[in-house]
Amino acid sequence: MVNKKKGLPQKICPVCKRPFNWRKKWERDWENVIYCSKKCQKNKNNPQD
Repeated sequence: MVNKKKGLPQKICPVCKRPFNWRKKWERDWENVIYCSKKCQKNKNNPQD
């Protein structure tokens, strides 16, 4: 079995501090993606320690 996600760009979410990988839906806007999810985007003023 081949891991197709290997080698994809990765960023760290500033809210939950977890890494997240590039997704096809972010293809055109990857440079502007900051948060890993809508939940983190909503909680951007309350980062977890």
